[in-house]
Amino acid sequence: MALRMKPESIKLISFGYFGRDFLAEIIHDVEREFSVLVRTQEGYLDLSEYFEPARKQYDGNRLLEEIGRRFASDKSKTLGILNVDLYIPILTFIFGQAYLNGRCGIASAYRLKNERYGLEADETVFVDRLRKEVIHELGHTFGLIHCQNPVCVMRSSTYVEDIDQKSWSFCSKCRTKLDTSFVSESI
Repeated sequence: MALRMKPESIKLISFGYFGRDFLAEIIHDVEREFSVLVRTQEGYLDLSEYFEPARKQYDGNRLLEEIGRRFASDKSKTLGILNVDLYIPILTFIFGQAYLNGRCGIASAYRLKNERYGLEADETVFVDRLRKEVIHELGHTFGLIHCQNPVCVMRSSTYVEDIDQKSWSFCSKCRTKLDTSFVSESI
């Protein structure tokens, strides 16, 4: 992992209506995991441009590219949070994706609610899943790859149950990689 300067901040940008300010509930945990100030804002994209009628889903690759082009900067890590069903051509759906060592990523809340699976609504479970996905995708932007530790937030999640089984923290191996990947600002 190449050494680089730590970003000044993390931007969490919500695209679309979510019903309440769920980002306020996860800011502290994201700041704690990355030791970087987190800011939130609302963004706007005409999501209809990214809709694929044949799949009835939204193109994650194109959305990631557009959010990177329009909202990301070199001084921060940016994560767009959407409430639409995302896909990439090789997978049925994705919870999110990010550029490895890049400036931005995306996460979708669409498949994180219990109601999607015929279960009773549980706002606590929803926010916990979203927290894990946000930290996971930001982890990729900080250069972390998928981890084999079953409880590490960087473990790959194919199904929502996979998200439920892991924690929202980095394992010691991923934490060490993250903490040692930055050069000191005094250099």
